[in-house]
Amino acid sequence: MQKKAAKKEMIKEASSEISIKKLELTANKIRQDIIKMLFAANSGHTAGPLGMVEIFTALYFKILKHDPKNPKLEDRDRLILSNGHICPVQYACMANSGYFPEKELLTLRKINTRLQGHPNRLDLPGLENSSGPLAQGSSIAAGIALAAKMDRKDYTVFCLMSDGEHQEGQIWEALMFAGNKKLNNFIGIIDRNNIQIDGYVEDIMSIEPLRQKLEAFNCNVYEMNGNDMKEVVVTLENVLKNRNKTTRPSIIIAKTVPGKGISFMENKYEWHGRPPKKEEAEAALKELQAEREIIINKR
Repeated sequence: MQKKAAKKEMIKEASSEISIKKLELTANKIRQDIIKMLFAANSGHTAGPLGMVEIFTALYFKILKHDPKNPKLEDRDRLILSNGHICPVQYACMANSGYFPEKELLTLRKINTRLQGHPNRLDLPGLENSSGPLAQGSSIAAGIALAAKMDRKDYTVFCLMSDGEHQEGQIWEALMFAGNKKLNNFIGIIDRNNIQIDGYVEDIMSIEPLRQKLEAFNCNVYEMNGNDMKEVVVTLENVLKNRNKTTRPSIIIAKTVPGKGISFMENKYEWHGRPPKKEEAEAALKELQAEREIIINKR
């Protein structure tokens, strides 16, 4: 019996590793799409989308209850993007999961495109919110989570936020509301990449001690390496598993590397809001293709 149990566990672990490898390959494809989109647009944000690839890939291809063929599925999970300027990563995940043709990605920020520089939910089925002013996504997500409770629906509301947004009061009002209303169906994910358009977050206005502040607002707080696919998946699954064991909203502080995957972009705030030029895009795609080969050959 012990041998059978051990063998079953080995098979389960091997299956898990295959799943993670598949997600890593998808993430690599998403990063390449982001570079191609931004170069074609000659406009947009680079560092943030690249840093959040593992999290969005895990959500769209593993965690979320959603159906690209039925974007208005009543019991779908809701993904609210508060820091809308990182939308290239969301668009790339949506296209690769079947919401719209991948070739449309190259229309990013063009005239009459459905892929605006900030998402417009009226243009593209599958988007849950429009964005622009930062920090508003938290209020939208809290409102949707409360509506789910009132309607006795069991879907989860995921709210993606930047760390710089936590310099704004609206985030904290929304979290105070979510805690007060016992919205355990609210899961926030903070991109803790420590950059914003004018420099480094801690130099401009420190948001620390972040964990203690979130806990003081009646949130369950988790932390993870947002660029380690296995850790991302395990953390998200753990938060979901614990969701109904608590009356509190949950917040994940995801430590990410802005510009992840491109050596000359990583951790440089200058890449927050500018796209790559031709030579930079070519160099970036070359690095990502080399990384893809490493993932393929990894056991």
